[in-house]
Amino acid sequence: MAMTPDDSSNDCDTQSLTESVTAFPFENGRRYHKYHEGLYPFPNDEQELDRLDMQHHIWKQINDSKLHFAPLRDPKRILDIGTGSGIWPIEMASLFPEASITGTDLSPVQPTEVPPNVHFLVEDATEEWLWEADYFDYIRLSNMTGSLPSTKDVLKKAMRVLKPGGWLEWHDIDPVPRCDDNTVPPPNTEGGFSEYALHDWIELEVKAAEEYEPYRQFLIADKLAAEMRQEGYADVNERITKVPLNPWPKDPKLKTLGAWYQENWMTGLSAYTYKPFLTLGWTKPEIEVFLVSVRKCISNRHFHAYHNFHVVTARKP
Repeated sequence: MAMTPDDSSNDCDTQSLTESVTAFPFENGRRYHKYHEGLYPFPNDEQELDRLDMQHHIWKQINDSKLHFAPLRDPKRILDIGTGSGIWPIEMASLFPEASITGTDLSPVQPTEVPPNVHFLVEDATEEWLWEADYFDYIRLSNMTGSLPSTKDVLKKAMRVLKPGGWLEWHDIDPVPRCDDNTVPPPNTEGGFSEYALHDWIELEVKAAEEYEPYRQFLIADKLAAEMRQEGYADVNERITKVPLNPWPKDPKLKTLGAWYQENWMTGLSAYTYKPFLTLGWTKPEIEVFLVSVRKCISNRHFHAYHNFHVVTARKP
């Protein structure tokens, strides 16, 4: 259900929501998107929307309360791909009240009462984008880990619909656990499970993304800057921030950030595990037993683990 945006010229091709979009399926006690069912393997229910809002505020803490890093000057059209709960476009509306801000997603789960310059559309970003060329001043993506078959394909589409001089910005976490003081045991490279179970969780999520139909890329954040350069973007800039996985740091600000980030993982872990692991042939009891070990690793302050959060900005020449 691809649509063109609503702007001052009223040139949008609107389409009412139908049962094919709103008749959400339920599995494993969670609600999932209906439009192109199965395309996105993670829930869209209220529990997940609350977690996404919490995650949004965690990213704002990491980004020094900034909603964007691209040097925007009076943008007229802004696009947010994979908008989720819609919280980012809603907050951007007050910063750029003259801009038309469009958020797209597979699920129509965003609020209905929003600022007048914010619009939400049901759209599949993996299909052809029907926006005309050179249309947007700014395109933003966030939290696309495990969501796309090809980040390069999205970069090509964004290049086409951006105006010359327009900006692309991508925020994403690299979930590979890192450690600077050797307190985190290394992955087991000889078969079997690791002492630090989050290593195994990542490996299994990558395997599931490769076997899931359709195929999905799971580890994308650390490759985005290079891919943008390969696709011809200019002024590519990457900002990488270490995010502690729990409150292990001594620094009060990082300790608080770690506490929030741990809660984000604990809240979302089951939802982000069930469909991928069932794809691999795991049973629900096997999944729950394994997740006990993963949660213990995430919350253990003796493990000084962190993730890298990437913010990449780039300009269309």
